[in-house]
Amino acid sequence: MLHYAVVFLVIALIAALFGFGGIAAGAAGIAKILFIVFIILAIATFIFGRGRG
Repeated sequence: MLHYAVVFLVIALIAALFGFGGIAAGAAGIAKILFIVFIILAIATFIFGRGRG
């Protein structure tokens, strides 16, 4: 999932470089959402994984 966040971030940067503001804003928004979901899942996995060991 972190891979997809990075991909959308790169798409946003390239779109912003070429002047496509709407596409850049959309891709940056998706990248932010995916990154937040990744962080939440990583923390949950860390917490619940330590309980098993």
